[in-house]
Amino acid sequence: MYKFISAALLVTAAFAQSAPPKAAGAKAPAAQTVPPAAKTVPMDKTQLEAYLRHLDLIIPQVSLKIDDPKPGPTPDLYQVDVHLIFGQASQDRTYFVSKNGDKLFRGTVHDLHKSPFQDDLDKLKVDLQPSFGAPGASVVMVAFSDFQCPLCKEEAKVLRENVAKEYGDKVRVYFRDYPLDAIHNWARTAAIGGRCVFRSNPAMFWDYHDWIFAHQGEINVDNVKQKIGDFANEKKLDALQLGRCVDTKATENEVNQSVAQGKSLQVDATPTIFLNGRRLTGNLPWQNMKQLIDL
Repeated sequence: MYKFISAALLVTAAFAQSAPPKAAGAKAPAAQTVPPAAKTVPMDKTQLEAYLRHLDLIIPQVSLKIDDPKPGPTPDLYQVDVHLIFGQASQDRTYFVSKNGDKLFRGTVHDLHKSPFQDDLDKLKVDLQPSFGAPGASVVMVAFSDFQCPLCKEEAKVLRENVAKEYGDKVRVYFRDYPLDAIHNWARTAAIGGRCVFRSNPAMFWDYHDWIFAHQGEINVDNVKQKIGDFANEKKLDALQLGRCVDTKATENEVNQSVAQGKSLQVDATPTIFLNGRRLTGNLPWQNMKQLIDL
C-alpha cells in the first residue's frame, strides 16, 4: 500500500469503522446544546505538538500545523484538526479534546441514528465523474486512484474484470484522480490526460484508464505525453487536440478538485475505495472484494 507520506513518518493503524445496531426500544438521545466558544479551551499548542510527536513517532522533518479548537460532535468535546506536512505531501488528522483541555481522544464519533459512514458519504461527490455500471445502483464504489501506482493497477484490473460481469446493474463504480505528486512524477500528467479524454468523449475514458494501466511499466516522466499520443493514435482520436489539452493543462483544475475531495476525506494511500461509504485501503483480491460487496 502506498502511504502518502510513509517515507516521512510512522502512521498509526487505521481505526475500524463500525457501529452496533440501534437497540430495540432505545430512547433517542437528549438534544445537545452548542458548547461555548471553543477558544476558551485551555490548550497549549506547543505542548500538544510535543505530545503528538511522541505519541505517533513523528520525525522532526515533518511539520505540524494545529488548528484552533472548534465545537465537536458532543457538548463535552472540542475538535482539533492537525495537518502534517512533509515537502509536497500532507496528511490531515482529527483529534478531540475535553472541555478542560486535559484529555485527548482519537477515533470516530458515530451518530446511532445515521449511517456510520455518513460524514464521508456527505463529502463524496460523484456528479459528472467517470463511471461504469447502472445509475441508481444499490451499491456504489468510489475509487481514488493514481495512474503511476502499481497497486492501483492491480486493483483497477480486479474491478474492471469482475464487477460488471458479476453484478451487472447492481453496482456502479466511479473513478476519482488522486495523483501522489510527492512520490509519482508523471501521475498528474496522466490524470490531466484522462480528464481531457473524458471531456471530449466520456465513453472513451475507460479505454484510456485501461490502456494507461496496461502500459504503466513503459511510461516515465519523459515520455508520458508521447504515450498519451500513442493511445490517441491507437484509438483513432484527435491526437493533436488531446496533446494541446494536456500541454495547456486544461483539465488540471478538475484533477485538483478531485485531490481536494480526497484530502477532505483524509485519503492518504492509493488505492482507496469507498464502498457505500465504507473505506477500503489497498488492493484487495477479488474474493475479498466480492465478499464485502455481497455483505
